[in-house]
Amino acid sequence: MKNKMLPLALAFSILSASCLAQGFQFGVKAGTDIQKINSKSFSEQFSYGYHLGIFSEISLSSKFSIQPEFLFSSVNIDTSSNYSDVYKFGNMKGAKLRYFKIPLILNYKLNPFIYLQAGPQFGILKSADKNLLQTGQQAFKEGDFSMLGGVQINVSKFKIYGRYALGLTNLNDIDNKEKWKSQGFQLGIGIAF
Repeated sequence: MKNKMLPLALAFSILSASCLAQGFQFGVKAGTDIQKINSKSFSEQFSYGYHLGIFSEISLSSKFSIQPEFLFSSVNIDTSSNYSDVYKFGNMKGAKLRYFKIPLILNYKLNPFIYLQAGPQFGILKSADKNLLQTGQQAFKEGDFSMLGGVQINVSKFKIYGRYALGLTNLNDIDNKEKWKSQGFQLGIGIAF
């Protein structure tokens, strides 16, 4: 999965660089990730983490633009008491997941200040707690595919955004007893240079 995602990230970079003359900007962003995994093995409550990274915006027309991003994301996921019942690995409290995330957002400009956003997000698992399974086996798949939808408010060079992320990939890499799908929100602020 990692080998497939690196060319995609490189293609975004090349596309961004080639579009300098067509209305292009780039910047940095940071914010919070509020996430949970939908499954009886994980807590129904959302857990908090953070993300930080870079973005570019490429104008396609007066109303539409593409916004590729590259983010580092870290979030702690809490297991429920059912986790140890289903998987018999003792009393596990949770997992710390670190991802490289690559959203490819399509912006629709309602007015100069408000953009509606939608698009896919590709996630590459950078690391997860090795002690989640006593056997040392990976519990989570290395890739995650999600769909995003949200709004961005532009004030001068600042971009304040809120997005909903719905995971479409089964993250369970142990067996087929349960499907683990991510769900969450991204809230943050960016600044364009």
